[in-house]
Parts: sequence; C-alpha cells; structure tokens
Amino acid sequence: MRSPKDFFAPLAVGAPEPLRQIPVPPSRMIHFFDPSNEKMAAKVPDIAKKVDVLLGNLEDAVRADRKEAAREGLVKIAKATDFGSTQLWTRVNSLDSPWVLDDLITLVTEIGDKLDVIMIPKVEGAQDIHYVDRLLAQLEARAGLTRPLLVHAILETASGVANVEEIAGASPRMQGISLGPADLAASRRMKTTRVGGGHPGYLVRTDPTGEDLTAGRTTYQQDLWHYTVARMVDACAANGILPYYGPFGDIRDVVGCEDQFRNAFILGCVGAWSLHPVQIDIAKKVFSPSVEDVRWARKVIAAMGDGTGAVMIDGKMQDDASVKQCRVVAELAEELAARDADLAAAYREIVEEDTVR
Repeated sequence: MRSPKDFFAPLAVGAPEPLRQIPVPPSRMIHFFDPSNEKMAAKVPDIAKKVDVLLGNLEDAVRADRKEAAREGLVKIAKATDFGSTQLWTRVNSLDSPWVLDDLITLVTEIGDKLDVIMIPKVEGAQDIHYVDRLLAQLEARAGLTRPLLVHAILETASGVANVEEIAGASPRMQGISLGPADLAASRRMKTTRVGGGHPGYLVRTDPTGEDLTAGRTTYQQDLWHYTVARMVDACAANGILPYYGPFGDIRDVVGCEDQFRNAFILGCVGAWSLHPVQIDIAKKVFSPSVEDVRWARKVIAAMGDGTGAVMIDGKMQDDASVKQCRVVAELAEELAARDADLAAAYREIVEEDTVR
C-alpha cells in the first residue's frame, strides 16, 4: 500500500508535481470531433468558440485504418489552433488496444502543453489509472512539461461500476468520470441497443382498478441509468472530482436529450458529451442554472445572513442546509458568468431587478 504522504509526489524524476486540487472551469459540454475527418477538423476553430471542452476522439467512431490519421490530425490541429479559454481534451484508445501506447507517447511529447485532460475508456479498476498515472509522469518528464495532465475515466463496464469508488480516488490526476451507457449496456448484458436515454420497455404500470387488468392502467417509462449515475456522482463528490453524463445517441430527439441531460444535472453532474452541434446548446442550457433558480438561491442566502438558524421565505422553511444547497447554485452561476457573456448579462439582471425593488 502506498503511503498517503507520498500520494502527491511525482511518479517520475523530472515530472511536475501532482495537483492538490482539481481545477473546475466550466465544462457543460464535452464536444467530440474526429481529427481524421478533414471537414470536421476545418470547423474546429469556430466550434472551439462555442464550447467549454473540445475533445479529439481517437477511439470508438474512428475506423481501425484511420487511427494513425486521427492521432496525427489531432497533433496538427492542436499546434495550429488557439483554443483561448476552451479546454482541449482527447479520448485515447482503450488500454487493451494496439494503439493506446502510441497515442499517449505521441500526444504527451508533441502537444502535452496544449492538452488539459486525457480520457481513458473502459476503466475497470484503480490498476488502470495507476498504469496511466506512472506512464504519464514518465512522458511529462521526457517532454519537460511543467503542469501535470489530468485523467478522466469512462464508466462503461460492470467491473468499472463495481470499482467506481476506488477509480475516483486512484490518483491526484483524476479529473472526473463519465457514464458510457452503450458499452456498459453490453457489459451488463442489458437488452437495449440505444446509446443513452431510456427504453419504452423499462417501465412501471399503475395498479388495476377492477376486474379488467388492462383498462385504465397508465405506464411510465423509467430511467435505465439512474442507479449508475447516482453512484458515480457520489464517488466523484467524495473524491473531489467531477461527474458527467455521457452520450445521447439519438441526435434527432432533442427533447429526450434535454430531459436526460437535465436529470443528470439535477443529480449532480456538471456536464455531458455532445456528439453533434445541435447538442451543444442543449448542454449549455441544461447545465447552467436558470435565472429563476439563481434568483431564489440569492434570496435565501441574503435572508439567512450568517447561515445559522431558520427563516420562513414564501411559506417555506429555510435553514443552514438550504443555504448550502443555494450556494451550490449561486457559485456555479458565478463561475459560468465569468466565461459566458450571455449568462453574465442574464444573471446581472437579477441584481438590477432586486436593486429596483
């Protein structure tokens, strides 16, 4: 067992010291693009201005005969593009693939100064993070990097879910965890072929009201991913890292996408993957607190003063727990407003309205 006092020591001579606290810039959407697709690559500078995170995908959705082209394309794009305040991430190939070692060696040594986070697919346990952790330290030392690269795990196997708590705390590099519903469904032998979202067959039905067992019985579709997302959120919160909903595969179903993203937001996720430009605005809307929620949060915080005791506001009891909840919303609004001019203007109107009143 590794000594706790050594947890924040570099794992290679010359590697940067691990971070003591994970930075939390806005990451409402992690927007995926294929660096081997020339048309998609040409749009990167414009898309970078609209998203919080831009991710060059080297794994699934990139054909085997295009893996090297995707890797080389990401290097070229990273070197040629000024991303401003937008984070640049990559998803490398899985640790059991023949491409991942070259992915890590090439990206860290050539564009490690441009990358923020490396996403690792199909993480099964802490051992996978430990392997990547040591390798990244060696490569950072070789490249002369002065800041450590962070690691993001995808939860997409039954073993990963069983070990999610140890994965979340496996390294100071851990930035967050995403739900990977498609591979997870296959790993669990679930009977769905959808990528994220619900399933019409996974439902509850109201009780019968008479002898006819079919009449008047309403059904309600259930969320296949509620348990997994909730467990992932707890593991991340307990270890000071960030949870994300993964992909919603039905690009046309913008209503279902918004509902699924909102469920994840309410449960504690900070963002979701966007696979198509239409999902960027959905994620931006859903993972930003509404003006009404921010107004209420600020009202409660102001009324509670030092946060102790209890008060009644609009017929609802508020106490120290209420203030803690409201601070989550208010602080998130401030963080997002610092990056998003439209949100800053919307939240500023609340202050102006309160001043007039």
